[in-house]
Amino acid sequence: MTATAPDRSAPSSSTPAPLLDVRELAVAFDLPTGTVDAVKNVSFQVQPGRILGIVGESGSGKSVTSRAVMRMLREPGRVVNGSVEFDGRDILALPEREMRSVRGRDIAMVFQDPQAALNPSMRVGEQVAEALETHGVGKAEARERARELFHQVGIPDVDRTIELYPHEFSGGMRQRVVIAIALANRPKLLIADEPTTALDVTIQAQILALLKDLQEQLGIAVLFITHDMAVVAELCDDVIVMRHGEIVERGDVRSILARPQHPYTIALMDAIPKMDSALRDDAPDDRARPVLEVRDLKTDVNTRRRGLIARPVPFFAVDGVSLRVEPGETLALVGESGCGKSTLSRTIVGINDPAAGEILLDGERVSGPASGRPRRLTRMVQYVFQDPYSSLNPRRTAGQSLEEALSVAGVPKRETRARSLELLSRVRLGPEYLDRYPYAFSGGQRQRIGIARALATDPRLIILDEPVSALDVSIQAEILELLTQLQEDFGVAYLFISHDLAVVREISHRVAVMYKGRIVEQGTTEEIFDRPQHAYTKTLLSATPDLGKAFA
Repeated sequence: MTATAPDRSAPSSSTPAPLLDVRELAVAFDLPTGTVDAVKNVSFQVQPGRILGIVGESGSGKSVTSRAVMRMLREPGRVVNGSVEFDGRDILALPEREMRSVRGRDIAMVFQDPQAALNPSMRVGEQVAEALETHGVGKAEARERARELFHQVGIPDVDRTIELYPHEFSGGMRQRVVIAIALANRPKLLIADEPTTALDVTIQAQILALLKDLQEQLGIAVLFITHDMAVVAELCDDVIVMRHGEIVERGDVRSILARPQHPYTIALMDAIPKMDSALRDDAPDDRARPVLEVRDLKTDVNTRRRGLIARPVPFFAVDGVSLRVEPGETLALVGESGCGKSTLSRTIVGINDPAAGEILLDGERVSGPASGRPRRLTRMVQYVFQDPYSSLNPRRTAGQSLEEALSVAGVPKRETRARSLELLSRVRLGPEYLDRYPYAFSGGQRQRIGIARALATDPRLIILDEPVSALDVSIQAEILELLTQLQEDFGVAYLFISHDLAVVREISHRVAVMYKGRIVEQGTTEEIFDRPQHAYTKTLLSATPDLGKAFA
């Protein structure tokens, strides 16, 4: 879907009363260490039939605001001031019994993680019908309405799919089910909290188009919460920018994104990777021996037998892949979830066994589990994961995690603390961070610890598996700049796995596009972005929201 600007016309003087009117809303959390003011006297309106975007980074208060509107704050959060009028009623003053009838009927919510929002033990059709039955609709009518909703949100083959369980759907289809549940009772307001963050770009484009179509066809208003300015440019009519619990800027989308006034909004805009950004001009020497070479690699991920004797039917998540990574080079591997990117990377580091083909590290053929590889080859490849929190041991300090990695690398124990401090310095963290536990770090700081740990063995290749997708745009920009600087300083090569093409354009020298287990196209970053050849590559590029073109 090409990023085009939606109708940005501002409401006229005859604009009806707002559907949602939030006035001086304040939310506090009473913690053992003191009271935290999460939302500070926030005021905004959502007009009927329009989409209002709330933009801000983690901790800005945008999700807390939405939960306060729905009266779904978790303890110890509480509303300490303000009013929330919906359709002329102050819903903060409603008895809980009346508020339950408002939730799901008049105001519905779509959450970020569709897997967590759905009951894994219930068929999806039953879950949509249940949302209707809760508000008094009979079983037969609820069942028929569920089928209608499946058609409305674009879920195919309704007779079959309505009987499936959530795990049998892709992420994008699960999100469509969640939207169907939200629309079940024909709400007037839909609150969507980061509904596309965990989705691939093509699925994200489909969900954004679906929300826009539903808004236009059904006339519902949407409160859309996100940290992605490019998505706001593509979808929203109006926008408010939040920081530290306060609104720092507001207005129609065209005015805010074309002429931002507040320094924070300007900084957010500057931090966003753009599809027209300058390409890297520090191409590595491709005459040297590749750090990594993969030849016709196949990985079978089907271990299930059809019977006691019959062998399992092979399923090659990696199906005849060939690629190389030169010293000091960043090769980006792009593709949607399920295309085989992570299976390929796990096979390279020895977590998965290859079924066929060759893997060469520094010219030496390797295969099978990492434990059977020469120590030199095991140390030369390191891995940085997508989720910096789950990849760190919560019971170990940053120093202990680094010292463990250094010990594996053969560094004498008497030297590990000094080397740990050196590693922290490389990723621009001071010595005061050495004795902190993971919970005491921000997401960006945890990712820096993960990178420092990967550097402990002085690797020649680091596999970076979606290393910035869980981070806010400003932190993402810092990590990308850090990775580029480390590459320049130490000559390390990267296999950079991502579905975010704007990020890929900024950091990569070459790009390999993966689809259904195969590399369908590879070339320099300029070739892939400016002269794509394969239809799938063109689809990925057209589906990526592009802030630079939104108001062209």
